[in-house]
Amino acid sequence: MVVGRETEIGILKQALQSTEAELIAVYGRRRVGKTFLIHNVYADRLLFDFSGMYNSTMREQLENFGNMLTSASKAKIPLAIPFNWIQAFEVLKTYITPLLKKQKSVIFFDEFPWIDSRKSGFLAAFEHFWNSWASRQNNLVVVICGSAASWMIRKIINNRGGLHKRITQKIRLLPFTLNETEAYLHSKRINLDRYQLLQLYMVLGGIPHYLKNVKPGESAAQVVDRLCFSKDGMLKNEFENLYSSLFEHSEKHVAVVRALGRKPSGLTRSEIIEANKLTSGGAITKLLEELSESGFIMSYVPFDKISKENIYKLSDEFSRFYLKFMEGSKALGMGTWIKQSATASWKSWSGTAFEGICLKHTAQIKKALGISGVYTEESGWRYVGSKDEQGSQIDLVIDRQDFCINICEMKFSIADFVIDKRYASDLQEKLNVFRERTKTRKALFLTMITTFGTRPNEYKLSLVQNEVQMDALFEKL
Repeated sequence: MVVGRETEIGILKQALQSTEAELIAVYGRRRVGKTFLIHNVYADRLLFDFSGMYNSTMREQLENFGNMLTSASKAKIPLAIPFNWIQAFEVLKTYITPLLKKQKSVIFFDEFPWIDSRKSGFLAAFEHFWNSWASRQNNLVVVICGSAASWMIRKIINNRGGLHKRITQKIRLLPFTLNETEAYLHSKRINLDRYQLLQLYMVLGGIPHYLKNVKPGESAAQVVDRLCFSKDGMLKNEFENLYSSLFEHSEKHVAVVRALGRKPSGLTRSEIIEANKLTSGGAITKLLEELSESGFIMSYVPFDKISKENIYKLSDEFSRFYLKFMEGSKALGMGTWIKQSATASWKSWSGTAFEGICLKHTAQIKKALGISGVYTEESGWRYVGSKDEQGSQIDLVIDRQDFCINICEMKFSIADFVIDKRYASDLQEKLNVFRERTKTRKALFLTMITTFGTRPNEYKLSLVQNEVQMDALFEKL
């Protein structure tokens, strides 16, 4: 059963109705459900399904190709291993040509970047296969899929060679939203309340492969205990495998992720370079693009700043959790996370994690505020103070075309959040500094985004203009 993904399913099904050949590129981070989606939508139309093998030679890939073609064609005698990729595609053409006369059918190449090993000539051979033959087969859909999102964008989507402007549809598959996560777990008869779901999302994000390991009857803390801290936990070694399987020289990518993990408020490009002793230039630009396209980091232009001052933040929930609580931890066994989740360290971290979730659900926040139809620009803002002046930071600024700005404060708590005298003073100071430093003349609406709401008192009544509660983040758009 496919949960959510309505837009993506629509694109894939529409390709079957097309009167022309279709070349569809699907990309997204590891474990996000790309293969599952293709197999489910095209289950009865797949003529050939081939997946690249990680870190394998050209010979090994070709041998696997031959084996898969033998299986697909139900040949009684194993087919000879192709000598090269040009020959491999010729054999594939011979097999599928008569089958295309029956109905529109699909060829699926999974983990496409892995097939293109060094000096293999695979990409050039595929380009020739598509341009000289496949593009003329009106009954054919070719789907190419890869977890190395940056490779897919650079070599396929933005190809300047034989595949230039040949892609007919592209799909970037993102992790589940909170709404999709809730629907997915309900489909597995797992009924956690939304506070528990938020805690689970803080660790697992919306990654279907992680979520499918949640069991009925477990609390969020029990799930995290079992997956992350038990001796054979499924996610125990996930961090090391995650980046190495996606990027060449992944140690540099991991170094940037670590630097951002140490600074939840984010770093500029120059700060990332300084923190990791890197050199400025095309290499760091490529590295940041790869992490961004793969969904591990996000960037934004600070309010009223220029683009070269982008702030980068670590946006992958599991990486953030791993670096804070799993790496170097000697604590193992059931009950480990239940104990840690009662500490002050968890309380501080959960606030930052909740902010990250809110930033991924700004469309739901806008809907709750009744401004879905208003053009807005979302950003953050920070002011570094001097010795005699306190700095200030706002993680979400919603700048509206109707001459208003929502200044959003995000607070994660187990009950109604209480604005006391000290915090009220801090909020007022934040509003004052923002107006003074940005010189904006727009109306400022202090907006509280909380789990269970903000308790009414004199400070709330005098300061808060709008309020969004946890349930709004679970809304379907």
